[in-house]
Amino acid sequence: MSQQFHSFVVFAEMRTGSNFLETNLNAFDSIRCHGEAFNPHFLGYPSNDPILGVDLATRDADPRLLAKAIENDPSGIGGFRYFHDHDPRVFDQIIADKGCAKIILTRNPVESYVSWKIAQATGQWKLTDVKARKSGQAVFDAGEFERHLDALQQFQITLLNRLQVSGQTAFYVAYEDLQNVDVMNGIARFLGVDETLEGLDTSLKKQNPSPISAKVRNYEDMLVSLAGMDRFDLTRTPNFEPRRGPNVPSYVAAAEASLLYMPLRSGPQDQVMRWLAAVDGVAEADLPTKMNQKELRQWKRGHPGHRSFTVLRHPAARAHDAFCRHILGTGPGSYKQLRTTMIKRYNLPLPEDGPNASYDRSAHRTAFAAFLSFLKANLAGQTAIRVDPSWCTQSQALAGFAELCPPDRIIREETLGQELAELARAAGVDHVPALSTGQADQPYTLADIYDDEIEALAADAYHRDYVMFGFSRWAER
Repeated sequence: MSQQFHSFVVFAEMRTGSNFLETNLNAFDSIRCHGEAFNPHFLGYPSNDPILGVDLATRDADPRLLAKAIENDPSGIGGFRYFHDHDPRVFDQIIADKGCAKIILTRNPVESYVSWKIAQATGQWKLTDVKARKSGQAVFDAGEFERHLDALQQFQITLLNRLQVSGQTAFYVAYEDLQNVDVMNGIARFLGVDETLEGLDTSLKKQNPSPISAKVRNYEDMLVSLAGMDRFDLTRTPNFEPRRGPNVPSYVAAAEASLLYMPLRSGPQDQVMRWLAAVDGVAEADLPTKMNQKELRQWKRGHPGHRSFTVLRHPAARAHDAFCRHILGTGPGSYKQLRTTMIKRYNLPLPEDGPNASYDRSAHRTAFAAFLSFLKANLAGQTAIRVDPSWCTQSQALAGFAELCPPDRIIREETLGQELAELARAAGVDHVPALSTGQADQPYTLADIYDDEIEALAADAYHRDYVMFGFSRWAER
Protein backbone atom coordinates (compact mmCIF):
# COMPACT_ATOMS: atom_id res chain seq x y z
CA MET A 1 0.00 0.00 0.00
CA SER A 2 1.29 3.45 -0.97
CA GLN A 3 2.37 5.82 1.77
CA GLN A 4 1.03 8.91 -0.04
CA PHE A 5 -2.02 9.03 2.23
CA HIS A 6 -2.39 8.00 5.86
CA SER A 7 -6.19 8.51 6.02
CA PHE A 8 -9.14 9.72 3.97
CA VAL A 9 -12.36 11.70 4.23
CA VAL A 10 -15.50 11.35 2.12
CA PHE A 11 -17.12 14.76 1.76
CA ALA A 12 -20.79 14.04 1.12
CA GLU A 13 -24.30 14.94 2.27
CA MET A 14 -27.39 13.07 3.37
CA ARG A 15 -29.02 10.93 0.66
CA THR A 16 -26.09 11.08 -1.74
CA GLY A 17 -25.25 7.35 -1.55
CA SER A 18 -22.57 7.72 1.11
CA ASN A 19 -23.76 4.62 3.00
CA PHE A 20 -23.42 2.55 -0.17
CA LEU A 21 -19.97 4.02 -0.86
CA GLU A 22 -18.84 3.27 2.70
CA THR A 23 -20.11 -0.30 2.55
CA ASN A 24 -18.11 -0.98 -0.60
CA LEU A 25 -14.98 0.77 0.66
CA ASN A 26 -15.14 -1.45 3.72
CA ALA A 27 -15.21 -4.48 1.42
CA PHE A 28 -11.50 -3.84 0.81
CA ASP A 29 -9.38 -5.51 3.48
CA SER A 30 -7.08 -2.48 3.80
CA ILE A 31 -9.75 0.25 3.96
CA ARG A 32 -11.86 1.10 7.01
CA CYS A 33 -14.47 3.86 6.88
CA HIS A 34 -15.78 4.80 10.35
CA GLY A 35 -19.12 6.34 9.40
CA GLU A 36 -20.05 9.90 10.34
CA ALA A 37 -17.25 10.19 12.88
CA PHE A 38 -17.86 13.90 13.52
CA ASN A 39 -21.64 14.08 13.34
CA PRO A 40 -22.55 16.38 16.27
CA HIS A 41 -25.55 14.21 17.15
CA PHE A 42 -23.80 10.83 17.38
CA LEU A 43 -20.45 9.11 16.93
CA GLY A 44 -20.00 7.29 13.63
CA TYR A 45 -23.40 5.60 13.72
CA PRO A 46 -26.52 6.14 15.88
CA SER A 47 -25.35 3.31 18.19
CA ASN A 48 -22.60 5.67 19.47
CA ASP A 49 -20.03 2.91 19.98
CA PRO A 50 -16.46 4.18 20.53
CA ILE A 51 -14.29 4.51 17.44
CA LEU A 52 -10.77 3.12 17.91
CA GLY A 53 -11.10 3.64 21.67
CA VAL A 54 -12.38 7.23 21.41
CA ASP A 55 -15.85 7.69 22.89
CA LEU A 56 -18.40 10.45 22.33
CA ALA A 57 -17.40 12.60 25.31
CA THR A 58 -13.71 12.45 24.38
CA ARG A 59 -14.45 13.40 20.80
CA ASP A 60 -16.59 16.34 21.85
CA ALA A 61 -13.89 17.59 24.20
CA ASP A 62 -11.19 17.41 21.52
CA PRO A 63 -12.10 16.14 18.03
CA ARG A 64 -8.43 16.10 17.04
CA LEU A 65 -7.96 12.99 19.18
CA LEU A 66 -10.42 11.03 17.05
CA ALA A 67 -8.91 12.36 13.82
CA LYS A 68 -5.49 11.20 15.03
CA ALA A 69 -6.84 7.78 16.02
CA ILE A 70 -8.33 7.29 12.54
CA GLU A 71 -5.05 8.43 10.99
CA ASN A 72 -3.29 5.67 12.92
CA ASP A 73 -5.94 2.99 12.28
CA PRO A 74 -4.04 -0.33 12.61
CA SER A 75 -6.40 -2.16 10.24
CA GLY A 76 -5.34 -0.15 7.19
CA ILE A 77 -6.10 3.27 5.81
CA GLY A 78 -8.85 4.75 7.96
CA GLY A 79 -11.39 7.37 7.04
CA PHE A 80 -14.84 8.79 7.69
CA ARG A 81 -17.74 10.63 6.10
CA TYR A 82 -18.05 14.38 6.66
CA PHE A 83 -21.16 16.48 5.89
CA HIS A 84 -21.43 20.27 5.80
CA ASP A 85 -23.05 20.42 9.26
CA HIS A 86 -20.57 18.15 11.03
CA ASP A 87 -18.17 19.38 13.73
CA PRO A 88 -16.54 22.49 12.21
CA ARG A 89 -13.59 22.33 14.62
CA VAL A 90 -12.05 19.40 12.74
CA PHE A 91 -12.59 20.78 9.23
CA ASP A 92 -9.51 23.04 9.18
CA GLN A 93 -7.34 20.17 10.39
CA ILE A 94 -8.44 17.64 7.78
CA ILE A 95 -8.59 20.05 4.85
CA ALA A 96 -5.05 21.27 5.50
CA ASP A 97 -3.64 17.76 5.96
CA LYS A 98 -2.24 16.68 2.58
CA GLY A 99 -1.83 13.17 3.96
CA CYS A 100 -5.61 12.92 4.28
CA ALA A 101 -7.08 11.91 0.91
CA LYS A 102 -10.20 13.76 -0.17
CA ILE A 103 -13.09 11.95 -1.86
CA ILE A 104 -15.98 14.20 -2.88
CA LEU A 105 -19.33 12.51 -3.48
CA THR A 106 -22.01 14.54 -5.25
CA ARG A 107 -25.61 14.02 -6.30
CA ASN A 108 -28.17 16.16 -8.06
CA PRO A 109 -29.47 18.24 -5.13
CA VAL A 110 -33.08 17.89 -6.25
CA GLU A 111 -32.74 14.11 -6.14
CA SER A 112 -31.06 14.17 -2.74
CA TYR A 113 -33.68 16.58 -1.37
CA VAL A 114 -36.58 14.42 -2.58
CA SER A 115 -34.92 11.29 -1.19
CA TRP A 116 -34.43 13.07 2.15
CA LYS A 117 -38.09 14.13 2.28
CA ILE A 118 -39.27 10.58 1.55
CA ALA A 119 -36.97 9.17 4.24
CA GLN A 120 -38.39 11.70 6.70
CA ALA A 121 -41.93 10.75 5.76
CA THR A 122 -41.40 6.97 5.97
CA GLY A 123 -38.76 6.83 8.72
CA GLN A 124 -36.72 4.47 6.52
CA TRP A 125 -33.13 5.61 5.96
CA LYS A 126 -31.61 2.32 4.77
CA LEU A 127 -33.00 -0.64 2.83
CA THR A 128 -31.48 -4.13 2.83
CA ASP A 129 -34.57 -6.14 1.84
CA VAL A 130 -37.09 -4.98 -0.76
CA LYS A 131 -39.86 -6.71 1.22
CA ALA A 132 -39.31 -4.19 4.02
CA ARG A 133 -39.53 -1.16 1.73
CA LYS A 134 -41.89 1.61 2.87
CA SER A 135 -43.44 3.66 0.12
CA GLY A 136 -44.01 7.37 0.36
CA GLN A 137 -44.00 10.64 -1.56
CA ALA A 138 -42.18 13.89 -0.95
CA VAL A 139 -43.88 17.28 -0.76
CA PHE A 140 -41.61 19.86 -2.39
CA ASP A 141 -41.17 23.01 -0.29
CA ALA A 142 -39.50 25.75 -2.36
CA GLY A 143 -38.20 27.70 0.64
CA GLU A 144 -36.86 24.62 2.35
CA PHE A 145 -35.16 23.49 -0.87
CA GLU A 146 -33.55 26.92 -1.29
CA ARG A 147 -32.07 26.63 2.20
CA HIS A 148 -30.96 23.05 1.49
CA LEU A 149 -29.29 24.08 -1.77
CA ASP A 150 -27.67 27.16 -0.27
CA ALA A 151 -26.08 25.13 2.53
CA LEU A 152 -24.65 22.68 -0.02
CA GLN A 153 -23.39 25.46 -2.26
CA GLN A 154 -21.66 27.35 0.50
CA PHE A 155 -19.87 24.24 1.68
CA GLN A 156 -18.82 23.19 -1.83
CA ILE A 157 -17.44 26.66 -2.49
CA THR A 158 -15.45 26.60 0.75
CA LEU A 159 -14.21 23.08 0.02
CA LEU A 160 -13.11 23.89 -3.52
CA ASN A 161 -11.36 27.09 -2.47
CA ARG A 162 -9.44 25.43 0.35
CA LEU A 163 -8.25 22.65 -1.95
CA GLN A 164 -7.15 25.18 -4.56
CA VAL A 165 -5.30 27.36 -2.07
CA SER A 166 -3.47 24.37 -0.54
CA GLY A 167 -2.63 22.84 -3.92
CA GLN A 168 -4.57 19.63 -3.36
CA THR A 169 -6.77 17.57 -5.63
CA ALA A 170 -9.64 15.28 -4.79
CA PHE A 171 -11.29 12.17 -6.22
CA TYR A 172 -14.72 13.25 -7.44
CA VAL A 173 -17.43 10.63 -7.67
CA ALA A 174 -21.07 11.14 -8.62
CA TYR A 175 -24.02 9.23 -7.24
CA GLU A 176 -24.44 7.43 -10.58
CA ASP A 177 -20.80 6.30 -10.54
CA LEU A 178 -21.33 4.26 -7.40
CA GLN A 179 -22.77 1.34 -9.38
CA ASN A 180 -19.54 0.97 -11.35
CA VAL A 181 -17.13 -1.49 -9.74
CA ASP A 182 -14.27 -0.06 -11.82
CA VAL A 183 -14.84 3.36 -10.25
CA MET A 184 -14.85 1.75 -6.80
CA ASN A 185 -11.54 0.05 -7.61
CA GLY A 186 -10.28 3.40 -8.88
CA ILE A 187 -10.99 4.97 -5.50
CA ALA A 188 -8.96 2.18 -3.88
CA ARG A 189 -6.04 2.86 -6.21
CA PHE A 190 -6.33 6.57 -5.43
CA LEU A 191 -5.95 5.68 -1.75
CA GLY A 192 -2.90 3.54 -2.55
CA VAL A 193 -4.62 0.18 -2.05
CA ASP A 194 -3.65 -2.57 -4.52
CA GLU A 195 -6.68 -4.78 -3.93
CA THR A 196 -9.62 -4.99 -6.35
CA LEU A 197 -13.25 -5.96 -5.99
CA GLU A 198 -14.84 -8.43 -8.39
CA GLY A 199 -18.30 -7.06 -7.68
CA LEU A 200 -20.16 -4.56 -5.55
CA ASP A 201 -21.80 -5.23 -2.21
CA THR A 202 -25.52 -5.47 -2.94
CA SER A 203 -26.81 -5.60 0.65
CA LEU A 204 -28.04 -1.99 0.42
CA LYS A 205 -30.90 -1.49 -2.03
CA LYS A 206 -31.99 1.66 -3.81
CA GLN A 207 -35.02 2.80 -1.86
CA ASN A 208 -36.87 4.90 -4.43
CA PRO A 209 -36.20 3.66 -7.99
CA SER A 210 -39.21 5.45 -9.52
CA PRO A 211 -38.80 8.56 -11.71
CA ILE A 212 -38.84 11.77 -9.73
CA SER A 213 -42.23 12.74 -11.18
CA ALA A 214 -43.73 9.79 -9.30
CA LYS A 215 -41.90 10.57 -6.06
CA VAL A 216 -43.08 14.16 -5.60
CA ARG A 217 -46.72 14.76 -4.70
CA ASN A 218 -46.71 18.36 -5.97
CA TYR A 219 -44.44 17.72 -8.96
CA GLU A 220 -45.88 20.53 -11.12
CA ASP A 221 -45.31 23.05 -8.31
CA MET A 222 -41.72 21.84 -8.08
CA LEU A 223 -41.18 22.40 -11.80
CA VAL A 224 -42.45 25.96 -11.52
CA SER A 225 -40.17 26.64 -8.53
CA LEU A 226 -37.11 25.23 -10.27
CA ALA A 227 -37.77 26.88 -13.64
CA GLY A 228 -36.06 30.12 -12.65
CA MET A 229 -32.89 28.50 -11.36
CA ASP A 230 -29.93 28.87 -13.71
CA ARG A 231 -27.56 26.08 -12.65
CA PHE A 232 -24.78 24.00 -14.09
CA ASP A 233 -25.17 20.24 -14.14
CA LEU A 234 -25.03 19.72 -10.41
CA THR A 235 -24.35 15.99 -10.64
CA ARG A 236 -21.00 16.54 -12.34
CA THR A 237 -19.46 19.62 -10.80
CA PRO A 238 -17.94 20.06 -7.36
CA ASN A 239 -19.35 23.56 -6.95
CA PHE A 240 -22.53 25.31 -7.96
CA GLU A 241 -23.57 28.46 -9.79
CA PRO A 242 -23.82 31.16 -8.62
CA ARG A 243 -21.06 31.47 -6.05
CA ARG A 244 -23.00 32.97 -3.20
CA GLY A 245 -20.71 34.03 -0.41
CA PRO A 246 -22.79 37.24 -0.26
CA ASN A 247 -26.00 35.11 -0.21
CA VAL A 248 -27.53 36.99 -3.15
CA PRO A 249 -30.68 34.81 -3.39
CA SER A 250 -31.81 36.16 -0.02
CA TYR A 251 -31.91 39.75 -1.34
CA VAL A 252 -35.36 41.25 -1.89
CA ALA A 253 -36.10 44.09 -4.33
CA ALA A 254 -39.08 46.41 -4.43
CA ALA A 255 -41.58 45.63 -7.18
CA GLU A 256 -41.00 48.96 -8.98
CA ALA A 257 -38.97 51.30 -6.77
CA SER A 258 -35.17 51.22 -6.86
CA LEU A 259 -34.80 49.68 -3.40
CA LEU A 260 -32.95 46.49 -2.49
CA TYR A 261 -33.13 44.82 0.93
CA MET A 262 -30.21 42.63 2.04
CA PRO A 263 -31.59 40.74 5.07
CA LEU A 264 -29.62 39.71 8.13
CA ARG A 265 -31.18 36.54 9.53
CA SER A 266 -33.16 36.86 12.79
CA GLY A 267 -33.71 40.54 12.13
CA PRO A 268 -37.00 42.37 11.42
CA GLN A 269 -37.42 40.73 7.99
CA ASP A 270 -41.20 40.38 8.19
CA GLN A 271 -41.63 44.02 9.10
CA VAL A 272 -39.33 45.24 6.32
CA MET A 273 -40.93 42.93 3.74
CA ARG A 274 -44.39 44.31 4.52
CA TRP A 275 -43.06 47.86 4.16
CA LEU A 276 -41.26 47.06 0.92
CA ALA A 277 -44.43 45.53 -0.56
CA ALA A 278 -46.44 48.59 0.50
CA VAL A 279 -44.03 50.93 -1.32
CA ASP A 280 -45.51 49.83 -4.65
CA GLY A 281 -48.82 48.46 -3.36
CA VAL A 282 -48.14 44.80 -4.14
CA ALA A 283 -48.31 41.54 -2.21
CA GLU A 284 -45.14 40.32 -0.49
CA ALA A 285 -45.16 37.28 -2.77
CA ASP A 286 -44.71 39.60 -5.77
CA LEU A 287 -41.43 41.09 -4.52
CA PRO A 288 -38.48 40.03 -6.71
CA THR A 289 -36.14 37.71 -4.81
CA LYS A 290 -34.01 34.57 -5.23
CA MET A 291 -31.84 36.34 -7.78
CA ASN A 292 -28.44 35.08 -8.83
CA GLN A 293 -25.54 37.48 -9.34
CA LYS A 294 -26.30 37.94 -13.05
CA GLU A 295 -29.92 38.80 -12.32
CA LEU A 296 -28.84 41.16 -9.55
CA ARG A 297 -26.55 43.04 -11.95
CA GLN A 298 -29.41 43.26 -14.47
CA TRP A 299 -31.71 44.63 -11.77
CA LYS A 300 -29.16 47.27 -10.81
CA ARG A 301 -28.64 48.32 -14.43
CA GLY A 302 -32.41 48.58 -14.84
CA HIS A 303 -32.77 50.70 -11.70
CA PRO A 304 -30.38 53.66 -11.90
CA GLY A 305 -30.12 55.50 -8.60
CA HIS A 306 -30.93 52.31 -6.69
CA ARG A 307 -30.37 52.10 -2.96
CA SER A 308 -29.53 48.92 -1.04
CA PHE A 309 -29.86 48.52 2.70
CA THR A 310 -29.70 46.09 5.60
CA VAL A 311 -30.94 46.31 9.17
CA LEU A 312 -28.92 45.72 12.32
CA ARG A 313 -30.68 44.34 15.38
CA HIS A 314 -29.38 44.42 18.94
CA PRO A 315 -27.56 41.09 19.56
CA ALA A 316 -29.72 40.23 22.59
CA ALA A 317 -32.93 40.72 20.61
CA ARG A 318 -31.55 38.89 17.60
CA ALA A 319 -30.42 35.91 19.68
CA HIS A 320 -33.84 35.82 21.35
CA ASP A 321 -35.57 35.79 17.96
CA ALA A 322 -33.35 32.92 16.79
CA PHE A 323 -33.96 31.07 20.04
CA CYS A 324 -37.76 31.39 19.89
CA ARG A 325 -38.03 30.71 16.16
CA HIS A 326 -35.52 27.91 15.64
CA ILE A 327 -34.66 26.30 18.96
CA LEU A 328 -37.83 26.61 21.00
CA GLY A 329 -40.37 26.63 18.18
CA THR A 330 -42.08 23.61 16.68
CA GLY A 331 -43.34 25.08 13.41
CA PRO A 332 -41.64 25.74 10.04
CA GLY A 333 -38.01 26.74 10.52
CA SER A 334 -37.61 24.95 13.84
CA TYR A 335 -34.43 22.93 14.40
CA LYS A 336 -35.98 19.98 16.22
CA GLN A 337 -33.00 17.64 15.95
CA LEU A 338 -30.65 20.39 17.07
CA ARG A 339 -32.89 21.07 20.09
CA THR A 340 -32.65 17.40 21.04
CA THR A 341 -28.86 17.52 20.74
CA MET A 342 -28.69 20.67 22.85
CA ILE A 343 -30.71 18.94 25.55
CA LYS A 344 -28.83 15.66 25.57
CA ARG A 345 -25.29 16.80 24.85
CA TYR A 346 -25.09 20.39 26.08
CA ASN A 347 -27.57 20.12 28.96
CA LEU A 348 -29.71 23.05 27.87
CA PRO A 349 -32.94 23.16 29.93
CA LEU A 350 -35.26 23.11 26.90
CA PRO A 351 -38.72 21.52 26.65
CA GLU A 352 -38.16 18.42 24.53
CA ASP A 353 -41.35 18.80 22.47
CA GLY A 354 -41.59 22.57 22.62
CA PRO A 355 -43.27 24.83 25.19
CA ASN A 356 -46.14 23.29 27.16
CA ALA A 357 -48.38 24.38 30.01
CA SER A 358 -45.56 24.07 32.56
CA TYR A 359 -43.18 26.25 30.53
CA ASP A 360 -43.53 29.56 32.34
CA ARG A 361 -41.66 32.85 32.18
CA SER A 362 -39.02 31.68 34.65
CA ALA A 363 -38.35 28.54 32.60
CA HIS A 364 -38.05 30.66 29.47
CA ARG A 365 -35.51 32.98 31.06
CA THR A 366 -33.43 30.04 32.31
CA ALA A 367 -33.50 28.35 28.91
CA PHE A 368 -32.56 31.53 27.02
CA ALA A 369 -29.71 32.29 29.42
CA ALA A 370 -28.35 28.78 28.81
CA PHE A 371 -28.69 29.31 25.06
CA LEU A 372 -26.64 32.52 25.26
CA SER A 373 -23.91 30.64 27.13
CA PHE A 374 -24.00 27.99 24.41
CA LEU A 375 -23.70 30.71 21.74
CA LYS A 376 -20.50 32.03 23.27
CA ALA A 377 -18.88 28.62 22.83
CA ASN A 378 -20.48 28.03 19.44
CA LEU A 379 -19.32 31.36 17.99
CA ALA A 380 -15.83 30.67 19.32
CA GLY A 381 -15.72 27.34 17.47
CA GLN A 382 -15.77 25.28 20.66
CA THR A 383 -18.80 23.10 19.95
CA ALA A 384 -19.51 20.31 17.49
CA ILE A 385 -22.41 22.29 16.03
CA ARG A 386 -21.84 24.66 13.12
CA VAL A 387 -22.51 28.38 13.47
CA ASP A 388 -25.95 28.92 11.96
CA PRO A 389 -26.70 32.05 9.86
CA SER A 390 -29.59 32.73 12.22
CA TRP A 391 -27.22 33.58 15.06
CA CYS A 392 -23.81 34.24 13.49
CA THR A 393 -22.32 37.66 14.23
CA GLN A 394 -23.76 40.46 12.14
CA SER A 395 -20.25 41.70 11.42
CA GLN A 396 -19.47 38.35 9.78
CA ALA A 397 -22.67 38.43 7.73
CA LEU A 398 -21.90 41.96 6.53
CA ALA A 399 -18.41 40.86 5.52
CA GLY A 400 -20.10 38.26 3.31
CA PHE A 401 -22.20 40.98 1.63
CA ALA A 402 -19.03 42.97 1.01
CA GLU A 403 -17.51 40.16 -1.05
CA LEU A 404 -19.83 41.32 -3.84
CA CYS A 405 -21.03 44.76 -2.82
CA PRO A 406 -21.78 46.19 0.64
CA PRO A 407 -25.18 47.79 1.26
CA ASP A 408 -25.50 51.53 0.69
CA ARG A 409 -27.01 51.96 4.11
CA ILE A 410 -26.87 50.03 7.36
CA ILE A 411 -29.97 50.89 9.35
CA ARG A 412 -30.48 50.20 13.03
CA GLU A 413 -33.79 48.68 14.06
CA GLU A 414 -34.40 51.45 16.61
CA THR A 415 -34.58 54.08 13.83
CA LEU A 416 -35.99 51.82 11.14
CA GLY A 417 -39.12 53.82 10.25
CA GLN A 418 -37.29 57.14 9.96
CA GLU A 419 -34.36 55.81 7.94
CA LEU A 420 -36.49 53.74 5.57
CA ALA A 421 -38.49 56.86 4.77
CA GLU A 422 -35.30 58.82 4.05
CA LEU A 423 -33.95 56.02 1.90
CA ALA A 424 -37.19 55.71 -0.07
CA ARG A 425 -37.26 59.44 -0.80
CA ALA A 426 -33.62 59.26 -1.94
CA ALA A 427 -34.66 56.51 -4.37
CA GLY A 428 -37.44 58.70 -5.79
CA VAL A 429 -40.43 57.20 -3.96
CA ASP A 430 -43.22 59.82 -3.82
CA HIS A 431 -45.55 58.23 -1.29
CA VAL A 432 -43.67 56.54 1.53
CA PRO A 433 -45.78 54.03 3.53
CA ALA A 434 -45.70 53.89 7.31
CA LEU A 435 -43.81 51.07 8.98
CA SER A 436 -46.08 48.52 10.63
CA THR A 437 -45.43 47.10 14.08
CA GLY A 438 -43.24 44.00 14.25
CA GLN A 439 -44.48 40.69 15.58
CA ALA A 440 -43.57 39.83 19.17
CA ASP A 441 -41.44 36.78 19.95
CA GLN A 442 -43.36 33.79 21.28
CA PRO A 443 -44.15 32.48 23.86
CA TYR A 444 -42.46 35.36 25.75
CA THR A 445 -40.83 38.56 24.62
CA LEU A 446 -37.32 39.60 25.53
CA ALA A 447 -38.80 42.36 27.70
CA ASP A 448 -40.53 39.67 29.77
CA ILE A 449 -37.22 38.14 30.87
CA TYR A 450 -34.56 40.80 30.35
CA ASP A 451 -32.23 41.70 33.21
CA ASP A 452 -28.57 42.47 33.84
CA GLU A 453 -27.52 38.83 33.56
CA ILE A 454 -29.18 38.40 30.15
CA GLU A 455 -27.45 41.55 28.92
CA ALA A 456 -24.08 40.38 30.23
CA LEU A 457 -24.45 36.96 28.59
CA ALA A 458 -25.41 38.56 25.26
CA ALA A 459 -22.49 40.98 25.43
CA ASP A 460 -20.14 38.12 26.23
CA ALA A 461 -21.34 35.98 23.32
CA TYR A 462 -21.45 38.86 20.83
CA HIS A 463 -18.49 40.89 22.04
CA ARG A 464 -17.36 41.49 18.46
CA ASP A 465 -20.69 42.98 17.39
CA TYR A 466 -20.87 45.14 20.51
CA VAL A 467 -17.43 46.57 19.73
CA MET A 468 -17.87 46.82 15.95
CA PHE A 469 -21.25 48.53 16.05
CA GLY A 470 -21.19 50.24 19.44
CA PHE A 471 -24.18 48.42 20.89
CA SER A 472 -25.10 49.45 24.43
CA ARG A 473 -27.57 47.79 26.77
CA TRP A 474 -30.69 46.50 25.06
CA ALA A 475 -32.88 48.30 27.61
CA GLU A 476 -31.26 51.61 26.58
CA ARG A 477 -31.58 51.10 22.81
